[in-house]
Amino acid sequence: MQELLSCPICSGTRLQRALHVKDHSVSHETFQVQRCLECSFLFTNPRPGPSEIAPYYQSEEYISHTNSKKGLLNTVYQWARKRAIRSKLGLLNTVAKGPKTLLDYGCGTGEFLAAAVQSGWVGAGLEPDPGAREQARHNHRLNVEDPSGLKALPDGQFGAITLWHVLEHVHELQETVSQLKRCLASNGVMIIAVPNAQADEVQHYGEHWAAYDVPRHLYHFTQDSMIRLMQQHGLACVSVEGMFFDPFYISLLSERYLHGGFRPLQAVYRGTQTTWRARKQTNLNSSLLYIFKHRE
Repeated sequence: MQELLSCPICSGTRLQRALHVKDHSVSHETFQVQRCLECSFLFTNPRPGPSEIAPYYQSEEYISHTNSKKGLLNTVYQWARKRAIRSKLGLLNTVAKGPKTLLDYGCGTGEFLAAAVQSGWVGAGLEPDPGAREQARHNHRLNVEDPSGLKALPDGQFGAITLWHVLEHVHELQETVSQLKRCLASNGVMIIAVPNAQADEVQHYGEHWAAYDVPRHLYHFTQDSMIRLMQQHGLACVSVEGMFFDPFYISLLSERYLHGGFRPLQAVYRGTQTTWRARKQTNLNSSLLYIFKHRE
């Protein structure tokens, strides 16, 4: 296990246990989430190191790197993913004003990247999971490499860089953000989606909130901590919005973790409640989508 002695964002050394969270989807082990007393950032600590994390993704229960439609969760996930891809592509084409070159960091099995390429983008992907990389190459004939290739990419190459529920998984947080910023064109946009640890439903589900997803989620961002991190790298936030499907999907999983079985009606109720409240206060949504540009 890898134990951090300081906060990944502010480098503060006053750390406090915030809660213990069970890995419900793969190992069923319990992990500690700590809070930095300097900046209030939450992160999983200790955590599996880069050479230890792979087994925690190897399960049919963990579905973000699969195209399977077997079972209720997979069916819901694939249905939501198809609709989300259309929404993401529409957002990308609306906000990106620079060159139509795209880097999808953590591209998974490549569905979003493939859709972008089909709509006229020149796309490249980086993905740590060998199985997902192979699916992206085989199914969509995409240029997808291991994230270790990030440092070799040219400065300012990409008009858009996307990270769809990826940054919370990255071990070398500061170094990765620094390298991504280096690769971003001067008029480019960086689009980042992550779970929101201040979501409306967190108080209801507590340690059973599915988006903690330990130990795969190393960091548990809030709007303040995300913006603070990116400001450290000269990136300014120009937009924050909630992600529509996430309150329902996260509530569906959270109901299962809390009560031991699927409770779709309760999940719809809780997801609707979160969505309604987030209409007035965006940072109550289950997941937040940020758009960053180079700070002027």
